[in-house]
Amino acid sequence: MTGPTTRVLALLELLQSHKRLNGSELAEMLGVDKRTVRRYVRALEDLGIPVTTEQGPHGGYMLVAGFKLPPMMFTHEETLALSLGLLAAKTLQLTDASPALTSVQAKLERVMPEHIQARARSITQHTNLLLPDGGLPQEQALLMPLMEAIESQRRVQIIYVGKEKAGLERELDPYGMFYRLGHWYIGGFCHLRQALRIFRLDRLAEVTLLKDKFERPTNYNAAEQFNENLCNMPGNLAVRVLLHTDLDTATRELGSSASILKPEGDALYIETMVDSTHWFAWWLARLPFDFTIIGPDSLKQALRERAEKLMSYC
Repeated sequence: MTGPTTRVLALLELLQSHKRLNGSELAEMLGVDKRTVRRYVRALEDLGIPVTTEQGPHGGYMLVAGFKLPPMMFTHEETLALSLGLLAAKTLQLTDASPALTSVQAKLERVMPEHIQARARSITQHTNLLLPDGGLPQEQALLMPLMEAIESQRRVQIIYVGKEKAGLERELDPYGMFYRLGHWYIGGFCHLRQALRIFRLDRLAEVTLLKDKFERPTNYNAAEQFNENLCNMPGNLAVRVLLHTDLDTATRELGSSASILKPEGDALYIETMVDSTHWFAWWLARLPFDFTIIGPDSLKQALRERAEKLMSYC
């Protein structure tokens, strides 16, 4: 749980990174009321940190000009977040990034107090994260140029190679990336299709950074776009599946795909449209609770075939 000390340090960080913030802005950022903000400001002043308060509609709080703190101050919660983040990045086995991760960890430990260093090293040495592989080598090679394009908001030219299809040249405004089940994906506006699209990086044969600039939509989230596309995938087969579980469990398991859940009285169904019963059968087989397929019959057959294939591995 985040305590007052953590919030006081967060207030200090906000004042260092912004020229001026008023009480309402700080209250919203810290999740407290304005009276509490004033109490936190007094706490900083008691520590000898010079905070200037300006009254009036354009006033606010700011640090005295020229005041600088040591470069790094970490709470235990921040140390946990940093250590787990570095550990996750190492576990993903991003080959090109490994030396950089080691360097970052060494720099952080060098400026940490001794007791915080001990916490960070303990997490690194005694914590294991079981994550999928960090993507294929060709995906890893494209991460940096695509991240650069996202940061600089510059269009890219890609060669997309679909299943059993020759490479197709496209121009893409890359809005964001995400990682899912061992693969990296990029989302953005495809100028060929004149629509938002998601591309898996191992299907990209080439990426070229162009000079054209673009403006990213506010609050764009590539993972949310992917899940929305998954739920609303165009198809000509309506599926209906009875779930033998409760709504809370199903919602928690399906996450952002929970929009396909349809409660009816005491029963709970999945209702959606698909264009591949074999893919949907594979997806259903991964659910951690029982279910009964109401229709179509082709989905029942696809699930039988999936079960037979799995049994053949035994």
